[in-house]
Amino acid sequence: MENLMEKIISLCKRRGFVFSSSEIYGGIQGFYDFGSLGVEMKNNIKRLWWQKVVQERDDVVGLDSAIIQNPNIWKASGHVERFFDLLTECKSCHKRFRADHLVEELKNSGKLDEVGLYTEKEMKDITKVIEKIKCPECEGKLIPPRQFNLMFKTFVGPVEDESTKTYLRPETAQGIFVNFKNVLETQRKKIPFGIAQIGKAFRNEITPKNFLFRT
Repeated sequence: MENLMEKIISLCKRRGFVFSSSEIYGGIQGFYDFGSLGVEMKNNIKRLWWQKVVQERDDVVGLDSAIIQNPNIWKASGHVERFFDLLTECKSCHKRFRADHLVEELKNSGKLDEVGLYTEKEMKDITKVIEKIKCPECEGKLIPPRQFNLMFKTFVGPVEDESTKTYLRPETAQGIFVNFKNVLETQRKKIPFGIAQIGKAFRNEITPKNFLFRT
């Protein structure tokens, strides 16, 4: 599967669809730029989607909300406290891994008995599981997993402190939710109706992969 993905990425580059972002400076894992053909293809998909989902329907209207919003939105939605993955790191090679991915790989490998894990209850205690797993890269010892928040943090204004801290939106849905009343009143729609949005969302992945599917 990895070889197939590498072939797809290579083909996309040769044909001018997608390039590795900032490639002349060594690139950056998980980030890609759309080339001349890629941006046309993406815009065609967006135009067709908008036409079918919004313009040809009477019960759906559009919205384009801001990428940076009041941080209280993300507190109320639970993203600040609960939008995280469990991160573990090898003490020897310092490679980082998503703990749940290591557990899933262990399940799929059929090697549970080898590390002394036999029940679903034991598998759900990720901390105990990680204690029994060796680093996939060097077979070193892994540190206990810790919470890694997936939101990109930033600051608004010249001072960087808690009063100016906010986040790049991790999803587009919250912009729709907080503008629901504004849209309802200004567009004079009757419930049920839909609000559509196309835009960028930002997630700080532990191990960026899967090509454009997480870009």
